[in-house]
Amino acid sequence: MRLSGRIIGLLKEYMHDLVEQAKQDEASHAAFGFAAQLYRPDQAISDLLAILDDRIESEGVQVGLPMEFLHQMWTLCNAASAHLSETVWLQKNIEGGTGSKTEVRQQTYQALITFLESLPEDNQQDDITPK
Repeated sequence: MRLSGRIIGLLKEYMHDLVEQAKQDEASHAAFGFAAQLYRPDQAISDLLAILDDRIESEGVQVGLPMEFLHQMWTLCNAASAHLSETVWLQKNIEGGTGSKTEVRQQTYQALITFLESLPEDNQQDDITPK
């Protein structure tokens, strides 16, 4: 089941916020001389689900997010997890990436958006594999 364009747009905004937060975190860590920690796609997804939980609780009704959206996203992210990990791993190795928090979040969220946009339009709850 494909998410509406409005929902995808909200997700992109939230993802952008998380990428910006990662940039700030890395800059502050670097300013204090801390080494960058490796970051994994599953951590990026966990962070996205955490911000979704917070945003649904604080502004869900105002922006039109249904209460069951968090569970729906958890299910979709769970279905996409292997694909996301493989995609990020490939991009990192092909492009010579660092595995930084910012880089992994950008790649993970781009792969997730691609996955979500490739879902079938009909409401077949059982089949959430991209077409």
